[in-house]
Amino acid sequence: MKTLTLLATAMATVATPAVAQQLAEADSRQVLANVNANEQAIGDTALAIWKYAEVGYKETQSSALLQSKLKAAGFTVRAGVAGEPTAFVASFRSGAGPVIGVLAEYDALPGLSQRAEPVRAPGTAAAGHGCGHNLFGTASTYAAIAVKEWMVKNKVGGEIRVYGTPAEEGGSGKVYMVRAGLFNDVDTVLHWHPGNANSAVQGPSMANISGKFRFHGKSAHAAGAPDKGRSALDGVEAMDAMTNLMREHIPDRTRIHYVITKGGKAPNVVPDEAEVYYYVRHTDPQIVKDTWKWVTEAAQGAAMGTQTKVDWEITGGVYSLLPNEALMGVMDRSLHTAGTISWTPEETAFARKLQESMTSPPPIDSVGTIVPARIADDALGGSTDVADVSWTTPTVGLSTATFVPGSAGHSWQNVAAAGSSIGVKGAVLASKTLALTAADLFRSPATIQAAKQEFAAKRGANFKYQAMLGDRQPPLDYRDGAAD
Repeated sequence: MKTLTLLATAMATVATPAVAQQLAEADSRQVLANVNANEQAIGDTALAIWKYAEVGYKETQSSALLQSKLKAAGFTVRAGVAGEPTAFVASFRSGAGPVIGVLAEYDALPGLSQRAEPVRAPGTAAAGHGCGHNLFGTASTYAAIAVKEWMVKNKVGGEIRVYGTPAEEGGSGKVYMVRAGLFNDVDTVLHWHPGNANSAVQGPSMANISGKFRFHGKSAHAAGAPDKGRSALDGVEAMDAMTNLMREHIPDRTRIHYVITKGGKAPNVVPDEAEVYYYVRHTDPQIVKDTWKWVTEAAQGAAMGTQTKVDWEITGGVYSLLPNEALMGVMDRSLHTAGTISWTPEETAFARKLQESMTSPPPIDSVGTIVPARIADDALGGSTDVADVSWTTPTVGLSTATFVPGSAGHSWQNVAAAGSSIGVKGAVLASKTLALTAADLFRSPATIQAAKQEFAAKRGANFKYQAMLGDRQPPLDYRDGAAD
C-alpha cells in the first residue's frame, strides 16, 4: 500500500514514463486480483440470472440480485429510474474526478427455453438467455466492484457508476434513461456483449424504428355475407405488398422486416382486427426516419384501398452506434492485458457436441485469440439501445467469447453456452477488461479529453438528441421481448 501511494505521488509530481509504467502495472495487478477474487461470485450470479430468464421490463429478480451485490459492496443504488421499475443506477464516488459509467443488461429472450446441455433440450422457463445478458449484467457489476475497491485502496478520485438497463431486446430501455438525462454528467461509458470472439473492434450498428400497425375492419360470414365485411387482414396484406415494392427504391442496405402478429381466428369469418409488426433499419438514423414515414404512408394507402382503418404505435427506436477510436485503444490494450480464454477438456467436448448442430462451424481454438482492433466501416450486426448512449457521451465496448464458435445469435445453442462454465469464462474476461479500462481512464484525463474531442467532432456541433421513439413512455406491459 505504501509503495503504491509513493508511486502515485511520484506520478503526480514527476510523471516520467518509467514511473507511469510502474503505476500502470501496479494498477493492473490490483484490478485483476480484485476480479479474480470474485470469480466464483461472477459464476454464481450469472447462472442465477440465467435461471430467472426474465424478459424485458419483467427482470425483477435479476435486477434485484445485481442491486444487492452492489449495495453490499458499498454502492449507493437508485432503483426504478426513468420510469422503469427494473432499471437502476448504482454509484460510488471518491472525491473529485471523472465519472465513468458501465452498462449492465439482464433481459432474456422469449421462446428460447433451453437447458445447459449441448443438444436441443427445452427447459422449464418460457424464455432463455440467447443473447447472454445474464453474463453481461453480471460481468459489468463485478467490474465496477473491482474498480471501486481499487479506488479506495489507492485514493483515486472520481465516480464509478453502474447503469442497470432493462429491456434491450426490442424494448429500448436505455433510450428512456438517456431521455431522462441520466447520462448527462458522465465522462465516458463502457459496455460489452457476449459473442463468439474476443474483440475491441468498434463500428456502427443499425439504427431502427419498430412499431405495430393495427387494422380495423368489419366481421361477416365469409361465405354467407362477404359483401358485408371488410377484412382487416386484407389491409395488412395490402400494406405488406406495397412495402415490399418499396425495396427497389430505398437507399442501399436499408432493412425492412415484418411479421403478422394477428390475422384472424377462422377462415369462414372475415377478420375485423389484424396486426403487423414492422422493423426498419439502416446505419443512418435519418434514412430510418424517412423510410418509416413511407411505410406509414403505405399503411394508410392499404387502409384506403381495403376500406378499413389503421392506427399504429412506435414500440421502439434507437440510433446507430457512434464509435470512438481513442477509447478503443484503451479497451484493446486492456483486453490484451486481461489474458485469453482456455477451455478444459470437458468444456471442449461440450463445445464440439454443440457444434454438431451447426453448419460448417469455425475451429474451436478461435476462442483463445483476440481479433485486431479497428474501426469497422460496415454495421456490426443488429441494433442496440447502447447506441443512444453513444450519442450522449463517449462510449466504447467489446465482445468476448462466451458462446461456441459458429453459434447463431439468439439461438438455443447460445442459451446452453450462457448457462455453462464456457459462458462464465467469457464473462470473467469481460469483467477484467472493463475494470482495467476504467482504471486506465481514471488515471488518464488526457485520454478522456481526446475521446470527448473525437466524440464532439463525429457528432457535429449542431446535433441535438431526439429519441427515435418520440415521447412515448416505457411500455411496462411489454411482453414481446422482440429481438434486436
